[in-house]
Amino acid sequence: MKKRDYYEVLGVGRQATEADIKKAYRQHALKHHPDRNPGDKDSEEKFKEAAEAYAVLADPGKRARYDRHGHAGVGGSQGFSGFDPEVFADFEDLFGGLGSIFGAPFGDLFGGGRGRGGRRRGSDLRYDLKIEFLEAVAGVEKEIQVPRMEACADCRGTGSKTGHRDPCRACGGRGQVVQRQGFFALSQPCGTCGGAGQVVRDPCGACRGEGRRREVRRLRVSIPAGVDTGMRLRMGGEGESGPQGGSPGDLYIVLQVADHPVFRRDGADLAVEVPVPISMAVLGGEIEVPTLEGSKRLEIPAGTQPGAVFCMRGRGVPRPDGGPRGDLYVSAAVRVPARLSKRQREAFEKLREVEEPVGPAARVRDKDLIDRVKDMFS
Repeated sequence: MKKRDYYEVLGVGRQATEADIKKAYRQHALKHHPDRNPGDKDSEEKFKEAAEAYAVLADPGKRARYDRHGHAGVGGSQGFSGFDPEVFADFEDLFGGLGSIFGAPFGDLFGGGRGRGGRRRGSDLRYDLKIEFLEAVAGVEKEIQVPRMEACADCRGTGSKTGHRDPCRACGGRGQVVQRQGFFALSQPCGTCGGAGQVVRDPCGACRGEGRRREVRRLRVSIPAGVDTGMRLRMGGEGESGPQGGSPGDLYIVLQVADHPVFRRDGADLAVEVPVPISMAVLGGEIEVPTLEGSKRLEIPAGTQPGAVFCMRGRGVPRPDGGPRGDLYVSAAVRVPARLSKRQREAFEKLREVEEPVGPAARVRDKDLIDRVKDMFS
């Protein structure tokens, strides 16, 4: 059976960078790994094929020979004989981040979520924090209380009364055991030491040998100006401590911003509705507009229609990334008096006397406009 072109196998072009090749192989390995497709011979063959292609294209020397001479230049006629130990020395690094994407079972398959020496990294935590509208606009500092697993103070995170841990005999202190299935060689956490590479002979009484205890930590969170609902703040190293001395995870603070009684927000822009007397809408004038910095005056031109929108540049919300500030959009709500005084009625009667005659088509448009105005203020 004729072997397929290695670039075609990984779905990359011949000008692909090393990062492109690594990314493509990662995707193929995830999709066709035998553990995810038990009993599927087709997926197993595709996994082998992708591994063979990566073993060649990830090595600059082999890739150069392959580009010049094809499969013959890399001994391709013999087929794939197994993992190249030099190319796959960083196999754990290639898949190290998958635990956070697919959860612990898939991450542990490749050693994901473990630091050097087999020690597992602590879990990331999420904290939902609700803040007021103006706090989000101006920025604020908050104190929060986070329950989490922390390194035991009595044994300093070792899990041992004396602070001493012995190398695990089952894995020789590596924290990983290798299981071979045909040409596969899969590294898995040692079941005896849990992947730590060390065991505790004299467990600490306070944490029962785990090296961690449940604590409530007070933290101060600095929230930048301009944040919005759904934004996340990352506090590195403020998640749970890793078991048996592993590095801590991170804390992600998810923000929820309360609504404002006057302003409506759309990203960095604000919107506000301001009542405009009908005489001002007709004749023009100035109105007071609420802004984040207090009341500001806005010129209303003569003949302003109900619902007309005016933009006040730079009166919106600051941007967390330091970009230009948003704008404030002012909607003119032309106010039609529900009840008229005697003088007002006389004035409108005089206005009616001098108004131009309205044709049938205009009457339909005006009626529709009047109905919309009534609906607006009903």
